[in-house]
Amino acid sequence: MREEEVHYDIAVIGGGLAGTCAAIAAARLGRRVALVNNRPVLGGNASSEVRVWVCGATAHGVHRWARETGIMGELYTENQFRNPEGNPYYWDQVVLDAVLAEPNIDLYLNTDVREVEASGPQDAREVHSCTGWMMGSERRITFHARQFLDCTGDGLLGHLAGARYRIGREARAEFDEPWAPEEGDEALLGSTILFHTKDAGRPVKFVPPAYAKDLKTTPILRNRVLRTGDNGCDYWWIEWGGELDTVHDNERIRDELQSVIMGIWDHIKNSGEFPDAENLTLEWVGSLPGKREYRRFLGDHVLTQQDILGQRQFEDRVAFGGWSVDLHPVQGMYADEPGARQRYADGIFHIPLRSLYSANVANLLFAGRNISATHIAFGATRVMATCATIGEAAGTAAALCVTEGLTPRELATKRPELVRRTLLRQDASVIGIADDDPDNLARTARVGASSHRALLAAEPAPGTTGEPYPLTRDLALLLPVDPALDTVELLVHGAADGAERELTVELWGTGLAENAVPVDRLLTTTVTVPADAGTGPHRVTARLDHRPDAPHNAVLIVRACPDTALVLVDERTDGVLALRSRVDGDAAVDHDIPEEDGQLVLEWQARGLRRRTFAFRTGPDTAAFAPERAVGGFQRAYGGPQMWVSEPLRDEGEWLSLAWEQEQRLTEVRVVFDDDVDEYLNNLHRHRTPFEVMPELVRDYRVQSRAADGTWHTLLTVTDNRRRHRVHELTGPDGGPVRTDALRLVVDATHGASRAHVIAFKAYGA
Repeated sequence: MREEEVHYDIAVIGGGLAGTCAAIAAARLGRRVALVNNRPVLGGNASSEVRVWVCGATAHGVHRWARETGIMGELYTENQFRNPEGNPYYWDQVVLDAVLAEPNIDLYLNTDVREVEASGPQDAREVHSCTGWMMGSERRITFHARQFLDCTGDGLLGHLAGARYRIGREARAEFDEPWAPEEGDEALLGSTILFHTKDAGRPVKFVPPAYAKDLKTTPILRNRVLRTGDNGCDYWWIEWGGELDTVHDNERIRDELQSVIMGIWDHIKNSGEFPDAENLTLEWVGSLPGKREYRRFLGDHVLTQQDILGQRQFEDRVAFGGWSVDLHPVQGMYADEPGARQRYADGIFHIPLRSLYSANVANLLFAGRNISATHIAFGATRVMATCATIGEAAGTAAALCVTEGLTPRELATKRPELVRRTLLRQDASVIGIADDDPDNLARTARVGASSHRALLAAEPAPGTTGEPYPLTRDLALLLPVDPALDTVELLVHGAADGAERELTVELWGTGLAENAVPVDRLLTTTVTVPADAGTGPHRVTARLDHRPDAPHNAVLIVRACPDTALVLVDERTDGVLALRSRVDGDAAVDHDIPEEDGQLVLEWQARGLRRRTFAFRTGPDTAAFAPERAVGGFQRAYGGPQMWVSEPLRDEGEWLSLAWEQEQRLTEVRVVFDDDVDEYLNNLHRHRTPFEVMPELVRDYRVQSRAADGTWHTLLTVTDNRRRHRVHELTGPDGGPVRTDALRLVVDATHGASRAHVIAFKAYGA
């Protein structure tokens, strides 16, 4: 056995997506980081060992423009390019490569941390080191660091350090949470093991092992759905252990879950009820339970049900989520009730920094499913893409604490602007925060462009009339209003019975700027649709005269009307969403989980309408895509698309420029391109998009500086770009900063879109 001691700025314990993103974030800010994981692969529940797909704020497409950016966004889009089939082993390599690309990270796999050295009174403790055993190498390694991150999921590091935590459900009265039980208890969400099948191309028998569960002795056959085509997370409901201790009873839980999987497969193969299973065989069965819940640490803020569903906008928000409050019965798969109960907010929710550090251990942060949240709120924050964004925020905070000599509490309460600005600079997953970084010289520049999209419209392709989409239900368009929405012209097929029809058209606000559902009705009008005598579709105009005090999104609802139809066109219109109301027979979400009634977000769907638009034209021209939108604003859709969009690309390219009154000494530019965060991605299966790279993403571009004589000189050229966020160092002819009074970003090509899309163009000086 070998004894070792190592020293780092930051020690991240736990290599799931939360820990991985925390380590990468801290390393990119110049800190030396140890990433310590007790398994041979990174990714935690997302890894090939467990194979839970990565869910996040999009909630399988429920929320719009909600896919994560930052490090989690990089992992999503890189996996989509490398691994569109969703191979779990390829996903492992995507995550591993992201870590190995950071020279400031030392990775310790197969290293189980079991000891912690900490001191101080219970209310003011400090971690000095932690020690792990590297299995297979007989190395006992002690990690010294200034800041520690517990990303273990189960919270072992913090527990050993003396951090306060809770296990189980709080009583309803404690936080006044409607979904909490009357009396608190230690009930948990259970654990799950998944399995995959494949078609062998010939009949394959299955002889069950002796431990296979006889499903007839359980409630499973009457309360759960078995299908031969389901794999992996389709069987998320194979869950058990909520009435036990999910850590100390882990082996018992594993054995029970595996016995049920063998019983399920025995029933599918041998009951005679599934003849289409004759050629199927088991390809893979997990051996590690995917845990959902254990310790939840106490921070300076405990996230609650009201914070989630009320979409509370914290001053110190550092990440966002969008998954439902998703709670499962304590009995898991043996419950007679449905496998889950869900409640969505009307849009994404925010997560504060004060929920990511210990209230009583001064240098301990945490990320993942163990953050400071009640059991109810945890039901929404626990999914892995959300855990990953929390990890990036916690890793960023840890790095800033080391750099500035602050505790996490001091950072959150005394320097929250430092966290915000750093996260925005890194294009992390925060919404509703504008860039106010004084180091970003683009904020003081005069912004110009070769062109910008001024007409907000979608028309059928030349020579076509589009596809009639019957108004048998309410249909809608979400539109950016900047500065006004005086008129909306629609293409409508009238009735064939020779009679005119009156369409009721309503304009609704979305309530919060991060939402994309109608919340408050602003006005109602009617338009007359001529009868259709083979001359349709007809152009009809709704007069709205809507002139808000500030730009925002609005939802134009066209109420159902017999024998009429809007025109659907195969065009993605920037900043616009086509929606349809939910009617009986529609699934609310893409899995069989009942949701609470009366949720606006589930009353409007995009099923069959993504990347398509109802034909329309608005007046007057819009400023929603003006070049100023790429400077000093938001980096996510927020009350509008928040990006510069050009007119269709010309051979010479389209450009966006920054100009200053005086010469600047520039050392770096950062560009954020549009990778269409409305497109749902998945790391394993259930991929939604046919694109390996989002069409809107800029492929080829140049950065130029202006010389004293007014000529433009190319500083760098990039081809075949696949990344949303690009950082480029600038070097002048003398090896020092670039001296210029103007910069220009020239977009030469995209991955398919006809226009240039730029979300942010930033410049930094010496």
